[in-house]
Amino acid sequence: MKKTIYFVVGSQDLYGAEVLKQADKNGAEIASFFNARKMPAAVKYYGTVKNSGQIFNMAQNINYDNDCVGIIVWCHTFSPAKMWIKGLKALQKPLLHLHTQYNEKLPYNTIDMDFMNLNQAAHGDRELGHICARLKLNNAVAAGYYKHEKVMSEISSWIRAAIAVDFSNNLKVCRFGDNMREVAVTEGDKVEAQIKFGWEVNTWGAGALVGCVSAVVEKEVDTLINEYESKYTINTKDITAVREQAKYEIAMRKFFADKEIGAFTNTFEDLYGMKQLPGLAAQRLMALGYGFGAEGDWKTACLGAVMMKMSEGLNGATGFMEDYTYDLTENGELVLGAHMLEVPLSFAASKPSVEVHPLGIGGKEPPARLVFDGVQGKGVSVSLVDMGDKFKLIVVNIELIKQPKPMPNLPVARIMWKIMPNHAEGASRWIKEGGAHHTVVSTALNACDMKTLAAMWGIECVVIG
Repeated sequence: MKKTIYFVVGSQDLYGAEVLKQADKNGAEIASFFNARKMPAAVKYYGTVKNSGQIFNMAQNINYDNDCVGIIVWCHTFSPAKMWIKGLKALQKPLLHLHTQYNEKLPYNTIDMDFMNLNQAAHGDRELGHICARLKLNNAVAAGYYKHEKVMSEISSWIRAAIAVDFSNNLKVCRFGDNMREVAVTEGDKVEAQIKFGWEVNTWGAGALVGCVSAVVEKEVDTLINEYESKYTINTKDITAVREQAKYEIAMRKFFADKEIGAFTNTFEDLYGMKQLPGLAAQRLMALGYGFGAEGDWKTACLGAVMMKMSEGLNGATGFMEDYTYDLTENGELVLGAHMLEVPLSFAASKPSVEVHPLGIGGKEPPARLVFDGVQGKGVSVSLVDMGDKFKLIVVNIELIKQPKPMPNLPVARIMWKIMPNHAEGASRWIKEGGAHHTVVSTALNACDMKTLAAMWGIECVVIG
């Protein structure tokens, strides 16, 4: 179901019925314009609010509307801010303050005081802005004529972030096992994460999944293998290993559906009862929108799920990644991004190949995985870290490139990118800020999108490059 954004016009009783009628008409027209532009959410005109009671009732109604992910407010006339205090303090949904006006240009030949009294956003919105700042709200501001492309782009980005925050507030995470031993950056305060982001992070032993795998019937596996054969090049004779991954995919999809799970983690150090580390299965699940984090990295799993939700409807790839190794050719430094197995399918620039190779870690059977070269384009690499006293979102601008030479002996999917503004400055800043080695990379979202998301969450956002 498409989510909803309410558009609210601010005014007051001072101006009389005709002015209020016109303000109401103009507000409805602007909301209709937004809907005609096919915004990421349906924009509904709530109405014109004129006093403290109406504003408080508006906030309460919106709080309890499960389909609503946020509100856009515009003060068509002057709207005294003291009457907004009670409602804004009660509001629990994201707020975008749209600083615009109904007319693009001034009617120089006919402008009079009636026009002036009706079209007062130039100081009406400043009044609202002051009280939002004094209440320390995490609201966004978009300024300019509402039909201009730049303003529409800002509004669309904000709506996508509001949808992602709504999704985040209901996200449940399954951790098969704990974090990789001795690793610091994948740890974090799960209780504080639930308070701040809404994430319910819980653990199940690998044995719980093994039981589901055992219940998968061969007919289900046959059907999924047929799908693999239609979508990918089967470049292995070890079909038994591929069928094992198909069982994992089927079992996890059922497990997650039963428990309403939206993101998951695992670790090669806890595979009790499993023959392989999930590889192809994890890649396929990410393609369905499930967030993933390796070695128990629940923060990256959650961030990936939220960013994938935020990027829905946009062109580009989004998913789990790791800065694995470098090409440090002077003035041509590159990052090779990959993982042991679990590179998201959205990054595939060519038809993926199903292959089976030894993992070299974990002591299990060689797992099946999808191998491919990566896409190109400008993007961001994003890390969410727990600094002990706060969460911090770290964003670096990157440019994904075609790999300079073939890598015939590398048995995993991969992407390559340049760090902005250059390798030395970008990598040094990332390390100084405490950025993780696991990230979410996106060519669909940009740094401004991530700043908007961080502001809604009320956390620090550092942008590099």
